[in-house]
Amino acid sequence: MTMYNTNILCIGAGYVGGPTMAFIAYKCPHYRVTVVDVNRERIAAWNSDSLPVYEPGLDKVVRTARGRNLFFSTEIEKAIQENDVIFVSVNTPTKTFGVGEGMAADLQYWERTARQILNHSSNSKIVIEKSTLPVKTALAMERILKSNNNGVSFDILSNPEFLAEGTAIADLENPDRVLIGSRDTESGIRARDVLVEIYLNWVPRERILTTNTWSSELSKLVANAFLAQRISSINAVSALCEKTDADIGEVARAVGFDSRIGNRFLNASIGFGGSCFKKDILNLVYLCRTYGLEEVADYWERVVRINEYQKERFVLNMLNAMFNTLAGKRICLLGFAFKADTGDTREAPAIYIAKRLAEEKAEVVITDPKALPNAMLDLNKVTGVTYEIDPYKAAEGCDALAIMTEWGLYKGLDYRTIYDSMTKPAFVFDGRNILDHQHLHEVGFNVFPIGKPALAHF
Repeated sequence: MTMYNTNILCIGAGYVGGPTMAFIAYKCPHYRVTVVDVNRERIAAWNSDSLPVYEPGLDKVVRTARGRNLFFSTEIEKAIQENDVIFVSVNTPTKTFGVGEGMAADLQYWERTARQILNHSSNSKIVIEKSTLPVKTALAMERILKSNNNGVSFDILSNPEFLAEGTAIADLENPDRVLIGSRDTESGIRARDVLVEIYLNWVPRERILTTNTWSSELSKLVANAFLAQRISSINAVSALCEKTDADIGEVARAVGFDSRIGNRFLNASIGFGGSCFKKDILNLVYLCRTYGLEEVADYWERVVRINEYQKERFVLNMLNAMFNTLAGKRICLLGFAFKADTGDTREAPAIYIAKRLAEEKAEVVITDPKALPNAMLDLNKVTGVTYEIDPYKAAEGCDALAIMTEWGLYKGLDYRTIYDSMTKPAFVFDGRNILDHQHLHEVGFNVFPIGKPALAHF
């Protein structure tokens, strides 16, 4: 039997738990890493050649470590008993009911997991929060885990993830920082050092930040809020650019040259998506309101409201450009994932836009290289939507193309061939500003970018 230096468990095999644990196993063959989940289909997929998560480079990482020191299982209780270091990476969606509905985090899955750990631990454990959680959640976990006087002790650490989907493996390989929050007690510091030691296998010590637990929990929410704020800021300016004939690309470039500001996250678009930004900001808003900080809550809530406004503005621009009616018109959405290089569609702007177009009685055709299965789930109750993997076939007979996701393949399509196959006048609405608008106009398209003057033939 192989002897390992450390036995690590992760409860939750989703977009965070699966890739993170696979990478730890990949870098640390002397550790035994087990990932468990209640979802049998998801575990079966992790054990197959068709992984449930698409990330560039992930296939190689899993193939290298799986069966060597990386194992995927549904035997949660057994795994809890056998492992001393336990990452908790379960879903923490926004509540859809009761107090805090629409803003607070729904912690029912997290609490269920905490109680499982309590009930099936016969020796001391280090429990690590990997899910994005509200500040002071670790305190609640401590209270649950210390509710039995059976001599088993637990140390709770906060270790939020800062992965960007589409670049998760690169982010794990070369992180800006690894953040570890702990209690400032003798046992808390010992537990923290165990986790530091894991990351030191490939991360330089100066990039491993240690804080108190509450600073770590709050830092995750604040980091996402700041990033989303930049996107909403440039998108708000894009609306003004369209009214004044300014070019948002030129404005963003000029602003980004300021060393105090920088050029990251200044690309105007149809808005942000993904599982974190909206959820984390609303969580921050709820937290502020809980502490009576109404002005602070209002400030952060506006970041989300600008994002909703940008999506609706995109639909209204399509409606106005196409002669104030979309009924019966065929519109092709190029891309459905919330960003390129992922199949994830959680909070994708394309969901809102597809539904709004369907409400306007348009026929919607969706194409995406990775996200069509998720798109079908997201829109399963929406009529008038069809799906086509081939972008050329998807565009045939359409009145308009709308770029929803910045997939590189859309930049290289033969738009002259596509134009010839479409109904005239043909429109392009570039929701990501990734295409050559002048070329499209010369081909014959009426082109409507974000935050730039339209190039129309009428």
